[in-house]
Amino acid sequence: MSHFALTSSPGASRGRLVLLSAAAAASLTLGGCAGMSAREASTIVGATAGAVVGGAVTGTTAGAAVGAAAGGVIGNEVSKRRGR
Repeated sequence: MSHFALTSSPGASRGRLVLLSAAAAASLTLGGCAGMSAREASTIVGATAGAVVGGAVTGTTAGAAVGAAAGGVIGNEVSKRRGR
């Protein structure tokens, strides 16, 4: 059976879902950042990355929400320190 078979274990399906979700979120975030300031874009990218990581690590929406909040704060602070 091929390594990239369409049917596989539930764990592999979850991994694919997380990967596709991350790719979709990144695409939407980067496309939506066109009219924003660099600081706003950095905050949103941080929040998106935090939500993906928080959701993937904990497997819960609460984890994703906490990750989004933390990522947003980190993205904002990084952008401040870069002088954007």
